[in-house]
Amino acid sequence: MNATVSVHELRQLISVGSVNLIDVLLPEVFAGRRIPGASNACVYEMVFLDRIADSVPDRDKAIVVYDDSGTTLAARTAKEKLESAGYRNVAVLEGGLQAWQAAGLAVEPAEPIALSAAICNGVYRIDAEKSVVEWSGRNINNRHHGRISIIEGEVILENDRPISGRFVLDMKTITNLDLQDENWREMLLRHLKSEDFFDVNRYPTATFELHGAAAIAECTPGTPNMEIAGSLTVKGTSHSLCFPAIVATQEDGSLKAQATLNFDRTLWNVCYGSGKFYEQLGIHLVNDFVSVDLFIVAREPEIAVC
Repeated sequence: MNATVSVHELRQLISVGSVNLIDVLLPEVFAGRRIPGASNACVYEMVFLDRIADSVPDRDKAIVVYDDSGTTLAARTAKEKLESAGYRNVAVLEGGLQAWQAAGLAVEPAEPIALSAAICNGVYRIDAEKSVVEWSGRNINNRHHGRISIIEGEVILENDRPISGRFVLDMKTITNLDLQDENWREMLLRHLKSEDFFDVNRYPTATFELHGAAAIAECTPGTPNMEIAGSLTVKGTSHSLCFPAIVATQEDGSLKAQATLNFDRTLWNVCYGSGKFYEQLGIHLVNDFVSVDLFIVAREPEIAVC
């Protein structure tokens, strides 16, 4: 069998019963829409080859694998995995399920299931317990990281995108997650909370104000789909920030956002150990840029417009 088969060739193979047809996408996708007679083994699962071995134990049997569009690596990856496992007669359906439907051929069931929740507009309240803010700071020899708690916040969606919002960080809750020695850990935290860094007694909170978001063209799932614009206030100093983020609603109606941003701490008057402001620092040199990973969860609006 050739490396690929057309819809016409697949119909002929099916008509004589000489092919094992495998849908390699998620079980929920397969449940909603599939070529009649196909079985399912999701290529994304670690047990993919085990499932194939259960349904097609004979390595000489003809197998045709297909995905939805034939334009991604899904079906081709399945073919490669099968051939590496010793299957000798594997082909990919050209154009996948979409080509089958474009040829006017039936699928079962007739209607696909919805794979993502509808975006609802309204005011989403930040779930402080489920949301996570992680920081990372570095010098040439070390990297430290930890977390900061969110006190409160909200995100307002309009026309299916964030237009405004804010969240407030409790700077007194800075933690460290990498130092195992309690004395060293407490020393670092005192250092971070002191006037050297965040001066939390004078500035107990930091605030991010969201000013808007623009959709990122041609984004793919798993890559940022929004460019977020806003301003960050730390130690009474505010500066604008723009960064890419993944923003998506969930089946339970909540909103989730994920982003990683790097910024120059010295712009916010956090200057300890900076080579721009001090000389002959030696081992006390600290990188100007710090990283923040955001994992934000916001609850479904009480009054939502979908």
